[in-house]
Amino acid sequence: MGRRPTAGRLTASRLTVRQRTYIRRAETAGMDDRLERVIRQQLRKAGKQFEEAKRAYAEAKADPEGNGENARRYGLATDDEGRARIVCRRHAERRAVAVDDEGRPTCFEDGHPDCEGCAEDIRDGVAESW
Repeated sequence: MGRRPTAGRLTASRLTVRQRTYIRRAETAGMDDRLERVIRQQLRKAGKQFEEAKRAYAEAKADPEGNGENARRYGLATDDEGRARIVCRRHAERRAVAVDDEGRPTCFEDGHPDCEGCAEDIRDGVAESW
């Protein structure tokens, strides 16, 4: 950063010189990168919070009592919290999810063939569990 004197003001007793600070473009590049990184981190954090809230809402909607009755009704293995322990067809991962009255897990996406097949398997009692 360099300071350059600007046009001064002449007062009755003295000449005052104001200084302006000039920031070179190269010096702001690092600041821009840091700001961008912080913004991305905060957006990612907000996105994770949103997804967690969305998942919690869907689970509460699917099993309002929180007792896992629907998972047991369809003969699924459950965890300590009463959530069905299934293997997701779509993402090929283990999940512990609540099941609604129609035999759909909370991760169910309408119209997706893997999700439709998973819901059918749950209703038929042949869903893969862990």
